[in-house]
Amino acid sequence: QVQLVESGGGLVQAGGSLRLSCAASGRTFSLYGMGWFRQAPGKERDFVAVIGWSSGTTVYADSVQGRFTISRDNAENTMYLQMNSLKPEDTAVYYCTATSNPVNAPRSQGAYEYWGQGTQVTVSS
Repeated sequence: QVQLVESGGGLVQAGGSLRLSCAASGRTFSLYGMGWFRQAPGKERDFVAVIGWSSGTTVYADSVQGRFTISRDNAENTMYLQMNSLKPEDTAVYYCTATSNPVNAPRSQGAYEYWGQGTQVTVSS
């Protein structure tokens, strides 16, 4: 089992920045990939970004490409999401996720078996 705990959410004005963190514990040696999804009120949970735990390979949603950067610190078992140039439409609960299997469909929720509790990000206009 792997446990995930997010932090770093909050309220920010449009154009501002936030950095989310996701600390992993438990069987972290088994991790293959970690990522972020987000869910706005009344909407489905959407893919944001994913990173290969060993390879460092990244994939981003078109909506955040060029504004968000996903990274990880293997020694600290922590993943980050640096969010710049935030927009009101980025407002959502952001969920950290992870998998111990090869990520063949990174944009699909079904590719991941571990989830954090979520952290709220609110961007005011």
